[in-house]
Amino acid sequence: EPTVRTELMEQIPPVAIFLQESRPKFPAAFFEYLIPIVVRYLTDVNNQVRKAGQETLLILLEQDLIAQSDIENKVCPILLDLSAPDSDDEYKVEAVNIICKMASMLSRTTVEHMLLPRFCELCSDGKLFQVRKICAANFGDICNAVGQEATERLLIPKFFELCSDSVWGMRKACAECFMAVSYTTSPEVRRSKLSPLFISLISDTCRWVRQAAFQSLGPFISTFANPSSAGLYIREDGTLSIRPSTQDVNSNSRQPSNNITLMSSSTNAR
Repeated sequence: EPTVRTELMEQIPPVAIFLQESRPKFPAAFFEYLIPIVVRYLTDVNNQVRKAGQETLLILLEQDLIAQSDIENKVCPILLDLSAPDSDDEYKVEAVNIICKMASMLSRTTVEHMLLPRFCELCSDGKLFQVRKICAANFGDICNAVGQEATERLLIPKFFELCSDSVWGMRKACAECFMAVSYTTSPEVRRSKLSPLFISLISDTCRWVRQAAFQSLGPFISTFANPSSAGLYIREDGTLSIRPSTQDVNSNSRQPSNNITLMSSSTNAR
């Protein structure tokens, strides 16, 4: 009965926490019994059960309850199978969404070696625009997860493809996460490659794309500033903030902070 499986999934996180706290008594119960259930339900025939399984998986990752070895040996393989070119459309869309959401919770090595190649393939998926849309909306998060070298070598060419996609929603999503992508690159790439690309978005034929680009103009320009002198930094939630100087903090220690936050993360893309 699907409702029973859905309810079971919702109980997995508290059970996992209990087992972790009582690990001396239950040394392998979580890995032997619960992880296989979560992984199996990612491919359940019932949509509601799969959704519950996906939410449970993300909760377990957020709580750091899954060992790195289990992520690489049990979780990633099933997501790669579900997002394969010949996979069912519905399963593929769900798998891409999970891959993008879990990228920020995994080690850089795991993301770069196991998930990044598939993400690059999905950015060029000609069959499902929904897949490309998810990739575009989460592009900044993936760049941040893998770092500058992998971003410039593998992701920037894919970003160019998405910025010129025939579907305007794709280009709009790229404009919305442009700052996050730019922040991950070197000043030279920012100047020589991303600046002309941004100009193309700000001159786009679709007014929705142009509007999104103009809204990202300030955050994009801010990535050209020297962080040490401007005090610009990216917070963990993906927003750009201005950190006051030490002198300002000392002289205004009793005054409210003047930090300015510019919403620019790909997680805020609509």
